[in-house]
Amino acid sequence: MSQQDSGAGMNVADLYLEEIFTDRRVGTVQRLTPVTTAGLPDPARQVIYVGQAQVMTPAGALPLSFEIPARSLAEAIAGFGDAAEGAVKETMQRLQELRREAAGSIILPESGGGLGPGLPSGGKIRMP
Repeated sequence: MSQQDSGAGMNVADLYLEEIFTDRRVGTVQRLTPVTTAGLPDPARQVIYVGQAQVMTPAGALPLSFEIPARSLAEAIAGFGDAAEGAVKETMQRLQELRREAAGSIILPESGGGLGPGLPSGGKIRMP
């Protein structure tokens, strides 16, 4: 078996032990500890901290997931608020960009007023 499987297989060179910490109020912090295929810590790779929270919008809850630059769980918890605010700002900017793109999209019919190549024009349905 190769180090990296294709398709639906897992990448055995990129395994992590996942632990979740929460205050049951604001959000969660995931600690992803790199491990070998034997499940032992892999000191060649760094631990990753990922924050998760929800922002309420008129359309409902919007889930956010963001990496927290930290070297320990204490640093990740201390940096959660700033990282969450950054994720909210980035998400809102992206949503505004998507709205602008959607508003700027104009759908033009093909020239000649037809419904497409080989289709009749003039708004009448023609039956053979």
